[in-house]
Amino acid sequence: MVHKKWSLVVAAFFIVSAGSAQVYKDSRAPVEQRVKDLLGRMTLEEKIGQMSMNSLKGSLNSTIAYGVCESPFVTIQEIAALSIKAKKYAREQTRLGIPPIQIGECLHGQLASGATIFPQAIAQGSSWNPALIKQMGSVIAYEASSSGVDQALSPLFDLIRDPRFGRVEECYAEDPYLVGRLGAAFVTGMQGDATQSITGIGKNKVMCTAKHFAAYSIPVAGINLAPAFIGERELRSMFLPPFRDAVQKANIYSVMPSYNEMDGVPAHANRFLLEQVLRREWGFKGYVFSDYEGLKMLYTFQHIAKGAVDAAPMALNAGVDLEAPSADVYSKLIELVKTGKVKEAQIDTAVARILTVKFKAGLFEKPLVDTLQLKKRVHTPAHVALSQQIAEESIILLKNDKQLLPLHINTLKSLAVVGPNANQVQYGDYSSTRDNRSGTTVLDGIKQLAGNKVRINYAKGCSLSGQDTSGFAEAVTAAKNSDAVVVVLGTTSVVFSGIGWNGHAPESEPKDPFTCGEGYDVTDINPQGVQRQLLQAIYKTGKPVILVLVHGRPWSIAWEKEHIPAILETWYPGEKGGAAVANILFGNVNPSGRLNVSIPQSVGHIPVFYNHVSSGRGFYHNPGSPGKPGQDYVFSSTEPLFPFGFGLSYTSFQYSNMQVSATSFGKNEQVQVSVNVTNSGKTEGKEVVQMYLGNKVNTVTTPVMALKGFDKITLKPGETKTVRFTIKPEDIAIWNTDMQLVTEPGTFDVMIARSADDVVLKKTLEYK
Repeated sequence: MVHKKWSLVVAAFFIVSAGSAQVYKDSRAPVEQRVKDLLGRMTLEEKIGQMSMNSLKGSLNSTIAYGVCESPFVTIQEIAALSIKAKKYAREQTRLGIPPIQIGECLHGQLASGATIFPQAIAQGSSWNPALIKQMGSVIAYEASSSGVDQALSPLFDLIRDPRFGRVEECYAEDPYLVGRLGAAFVTGMQGDATQSITGIGKNKVMCTAKHFAAYSIPVAGINLAPAFIGERELRSMFLPPFRDAVQKANIYSVMPSYNEMDGVPAHANRFLLEQVLRREWGFKGYVFSDYEGLKMLYTFQHIAKGAVDAAPMALNAGVDLEAPSADVYSKLIELVKTGKVKEAQIDTAVARILTVKFKAGLFEKPLVDTLQLKKRVHTPAHVALSQQIAEESIILLKNDKQLLPLHINTLKSLAVVGPNANQVQYGDYSSTRDNRSGTTVLDGIKQLAGNKVRINYAKGCSLSGQDTSGFAEAVTAAKNSDAVVVVLGTTSVVFSGIGWNGHAPESEPKDPFTCGEGYDVTDINPQGVQRQLLQAIYKTGKPVILVLVHGRPWSIAWEKEHIPAILETWYPGEKGGAAVANILFGNVNPSGRLNVSIPQSVGHIPVFYNHVSSGRGFYHNPGSPGKPGQDYVFSSTEPLFPFGFGLSYTSFQYSNMQVSATSFGKNEQVQVSVNVTNSGKTEGKEVVQMYLGNKVNTVTTPVMALKGFDKITLKPGETKTVRFTIKPEDIAIWNTDMQLVTEPGTFDVMIARSADDVVLKKTLEYK
């Protein structure tokens, strides 16, 4: 026994001895030992290299291995070829052979020409289908990994609260529970289930990055990069929970701080966020990846540092591990360590986090990509079909007076299709193109479905944001010569990405100025240009009008709601969006999307969200309050045009027999809730059953209601299904006056609803 123990000690000595076997290259060794061994072999310059980023091309002439390398925005074949060169170079031409993490933008498909383009994130959110989003995440990972991508700079866990903000199109929803469910589903689809990805990232999977940490989506006046005016309680109650889900439920590997600041502290220098909350409270084990030029902005934009030398220790002390897109700031750490102003141990901590992720992702053993397999793996018929399915499940029927929809192809002789987005694909930002050859427009989708059975009369009518009305006459003529009219309005967003950067369109793209996307914020959320005037001119013809919205942000459509009989909200529906819209219009698919964001009446109503506190909309909206009615605006109510969770169907659903397993519960106990849902119509359809909790008296003000469960179910005509939910004490927990997360005794309502404004069944529970 002694002899065996001594042998193990000797063996361990030889493994870790300098100049002996390189433990970090042994895939059988524990990750912690590999990290320690490699870190001990690295020079200071090599460590800083790991805390830096370069392009795949730029890394080919460096003797220092980089932490991450960026995929360029080119074809997926070109990215794969560059991946092979860059990773081969890092392994063979740098001293220690440390491979880079190859990153890629994957918000709604890999940002590469040739990859499948899925509906934009805001459309994904209105599907209310986490299983579908998880499947999409898996497909995106499959395609992206085929070109060498190891980590996706997605998804966003920001809340939609201000439609003026251009990046709302990149977000899932206004509600933290819905965002957390969908975001975690996307991450588990890309990385693998959390239980599996804790020890490593599997084949055909990629790591994810949670963006943007935190409260980035509520900038002052809706202006990108502006400060967020928010208290800690609201931050913890509303804006942090989705990120916590990303860390604790999906085991996300990377977190990106936001560009903004809160209470005078930029996120890239916010130790409270990055160390206290993220690492200590939540136990985050990944690494913090700076947003592009986020460290540079500390002295060029936010002015809390005099220069890069001051900014470097600020960011490092806050917990930022890696600087992107280049080492403008962290390159100063070499001199700062040598002069004793920064301890090398701090550098080691950051580098160890990055190396840990690399070993867990298997980068040292991962084979180079096989370019011969790309065509078989990317943009396959199955992947394209999934994109269309998500589009179909995300489209929301907002209005359908007198059952104008679905259109009947056997009785309809002619159909006018007009509007600036009728014959133009729109994918949203973080896309590789807007060329019509890459997808299906609404016009093409209708033509393909109708064939020669319906005469299609097309006219553009106007541009997206210009003032020219010369095309109105042609559009009106098309309408008059048709039995009905589909009017397709909307916005266009910058391709690729950037804070208003790259603001020009290639020759193959439309000339309309960008009106949505990153860095494209607006002061007015009405339809831009003369689009509403075009719609009004068509309306005056007396023909039945269907409005189809193809855009990236909620619009104030008060006039449209009052006058237009049928309205479809499609957001940016991906490369098969036109086919999906056509299937909805003609009834091949029953619409099942539900609003993931409240639609405000006007820009003056912003912000509008359903989970406001009881004082958020005045006494009028709280029956039973002692005050008198009339707490609205002088000329308007505070209600949304369309509420969160809303969406119509071509069939009808009835709710009955709501049951709760107990009338009260306590610590470590749960309550089961069930409800029967019946399709009472004549068409198969999907219903989103929603459960809200609220109206509980607490020691701090809390939302009147909060989504805590939902399920999307499919029902045949006459079919009934029982939907079940579970309520746990943490579902009604609050951050109290001492900023502690507690569950206080009291009563609260359990509400089963079709939307936040349509509660159909309610029970009262008590927490003891």
